[in-house]
Order: sequence, then structure tokens, then C-alpha cells
Amino acid sequence: MARITHPKRALSTNPLKSSAPLGAALAYLGMDGAVPLFHGSQGCTAFAMVHLVRHFKEAVPLQTTAMNEVSTILGGADQIEEAIENLRKKSNPRFIGIASTALTETRGEDVVGELKDIVARRSDFADTAIVYASTPDFSGGMEDGWAKAVEAIVAALLPDIDPVFRKTEPRQVNLLCGSYLTPVEIEEIVRLIRAFGLSPIVLPDISTSLDGHMSDNWSGTSLGGTTRADVARMTESAFTLAIGESMRGAAKLIEDRAFVPYRVFQSVTGLKPVDALVRTLMGVSGQPDAPPSVKRDRSRLIDAALDAHFHIGGLKVAMGADPDLLFALSNCLSGMGAQIVTAVSTTTANPVAERVPADTVLIGDLGDLERHAGQSGAQMLITHAHGRHAAQRLQLPLLRAGFPIFDRLGAQDICRVGYRGTRAFLYEVANIVQARHHRARPEDFGAAPIPEEFEHDPHPASH
Repeated sequence: MARITHPKRALSTNPLKSSAPLGAALAYLGMDGAVPLFHGSQGCTAFAMVHLVRHFKEAVPLQTTAMNEVSTILGGADQIEEAIENLRKKSNPRFIGIASTALTETRGEDVVGELKDIVARRSDFADTAIVYASTPDFSGGMEDGWAKAVEAIVAALLPDIDPVFRKTEPRQVNLLCGSYLTPVEIEEIVRLIRAFGLSPIVLPDISTSLDGHMSDNWSGTSLGGTTRADVARMTESAFTLAIGESMRGAAKLIEDRAFVPYRVFQSVTGLKPVDALVRTLMGVSGQPDAPPSVKRDRSRLIDAALDAHFHIGGLKVAMGADPDLLFALSNCLSGMGAQIVTAVSTTTANPVAERVPADTVLIGDLGDLERHAGQSGAQMLITHAHGRHAAQRLQLPLLRAGFPIFDRLGAQDICRVGYRGTRAFLYEVANIVQARHHRARPEDFGAAPIPEEFEHDPHPASH
């Protein structure tokens, strides 16, 4: 079990984490016809908008209540009501997801009470689902904001069910997706579920809203995602599959309200974690064996692991990511014989950080990652695009993972889950290792080091 530590300093020199409101906004974008709404100043929204647009290379319908000095002091209920009214007139959204910021949270504004009063007074808002999540910037990171938003969606849109009259669809399952899953990774998990004859309801579903497709018409809302009716139907599912430890709260809430049993998969990257998912799907579907296509994918992963282990075994890796992603990738690499010599994460809210296969998990930033990677002799960095400067200074290869990735195209198409995604991940790491030029030195094999005066001499025999 890893020991969780905190750096003893008062500032972040190179931030690793993204804010909780941004995570909530991204979760809201997984709802159909949605507009995320930041309750705060325009600056809070501008930074999140830039990150989302640069990562997905898409227009993002992110809006703000645009609080000013007066509303900050006297309260922002009027701004919320005005913002909802304007959004309904301009974009006609079916879903509005409100996320708080540090500005309103520091003041201690009762947004929940104000929103109840607004909805009660404005009957014309009845056809729009309005959900609020408390996501202060100063507490947690992107993963925490995503989790709180998903829980808020379930709490607001999932009806309470009497167990006596509960209707169950035996072939229907709920799929709760963690914040680290890309649109294509969600598609891969859905494909795996459907291979067993099951029909998943995905929440939130960014695989249909942020997968990078061209729309026939312009819309001021998200272009796809989970519908309000789909969320209501989640009460009829036979089982809930939660991907990522951060989704446990939402899965538990569904069980409490609709008596739907659940299982949390802390990772679906690597042979054993995917096997666990497949065994669960076999049990839910009632199939005694996996479909031939799934077996074929598994055998191909085993072959890939045999090919890649020569390059991954003994590899020293430094990683920086949110807890769910950090655990998933590090656990997979550790199972292949790699050493996680440096692990840096963003929040202590997720207990899975303690299970990362490293001696210590530091709750810090990219400055900590760079410093400890250099001290530990790391041979590869794994983090998001902001780690490119550290990789350049350390002269190490960088495998981009997490959010944001703005200096490469196709971030939404990265897949490292399931049998297929794990195979691609192992090849990706092994190929990075092979591409790095290595010149054998005598000391690598226990011999005495080359004297400095001979090290760069092209004609050592002349001496």
C-alpha cells in the first residue's frame, strides 16, 4: 500500500490538476442537449472554456452567470435566474448543469435553496432539467468535480422506486463512466457489454457528444449524450457497472434509490482487471462463456504482453495524473514488470491512490513530478500535455495521458481500456522505449566506467 504524502510548501509551481468546476462541466456535457453553467465570474468560465476547446478541438457550450462586485456581496440568485432565462431563449437546452466556483463557495451562498425557489416560481422552466453541484475550485480537482456532477444528476433525475413495484429489464445495465475515460474508451466498454447481449445506459456519455463529429445543424447545446429519459430508465436496470473508484458514490445512490446492485471496477486496463469485467458480464447476462470475439481479443492481448514485456520489464516510470487514471495505468505497467519510481496525484478524496503500486504517492504538481523523476532515475514520463516541459528538461520521452492534451490531435480517440485498448497501450509504451536511442556502456554490464577523456574520442585506439 502506497504512503500518501504532501509537499511542505505554500504554492504550486506547475499545476498538475484541473479544477473541480471544469470536471463538472465535462460531465454535464455528457448529457443530451446540455449547457454547463458556471455560477461565478466570467474569468472562471474563460479558463475552463480554453482548456476544453484546446483538448477536444470542438466548440464547447459553456456559459456563466457573470457575477460582478455587487452580486458577489448581495447574492447571485438573480444572476442564476437571468442566466437560465437567457439560455432557454437562445439555445433552448433540455438540460442545464450548474457548477459553483470559488467565488460563490467562499461567500457561502445557498444556491440549493435559491434554485428551489426559482424553479417553484418559474413554471416556464419545467421542461428544462436543472441540476446543481457544489464544486469549489479550492477543494479537489477535475475528478472530484466530475463525480459530484454525476451524483447530482442521479439525485435530481432518478426517481425513488418502491421495491414492491420495481420493474426490471434483465438485459439492461447501467454504465457509470469515470472522468478519465475518453469518448473512444467509453465506446470500447459499450462494445464489450453489447457483445454479451446486454444494453447499457451510459452516464455521462461523452462518446456521443465529444467524439469529434460534424453536425448537420449548429446548436448551442451538447451534440449528443445521455437523455433525461435514459436517466429515469436506469431504475429498471439489472445491474450497475461503475468504472473508476470515484463513481462509487453515484452507484451507491442508484442502489439506495432504485435497489439496483452494483460493482465498482477500479481499473479496466490490464489482463486481470478486464477479466474481472468480463466475468461480471458473463454473470449478469447468464452466459457460461465469453463470445468468440472477446476470447480472440484476450488471446491477442496475451500475445502482445509476451512481445512487449522485453521492453517494459524493469522500465522506470514517473507518472502524474488523477487517482483513477494513475491507478489504472500504473497497475497495468507494474503487472508487466515496470517500476513506478515516482507517482504524483491531485487529490486525497479518492482512496484508490493508496493502492497505486509505488512506495509513495505525492499529492503535488508537475514540479514535484519533475524533481522526483530526476532523482529516481525515471526513464519515461506519463502525464498530460503540460508535462512536455519537464520531459524536455529531463530529456525523457513523454506518454501523454489525462486532461488536457492540446499539442496532439485525436485526444478523444485514445483507447487504453479493455483487451483491445490494453494491447494498444502496451505497444505504445514498448514502441516509445524502442524509439529511444540507447548506446551500450561498459558500466551497464558491471564494468568500470570509461574515463572522461576517452568518452567522446572517435579514435580511442590512437591513445
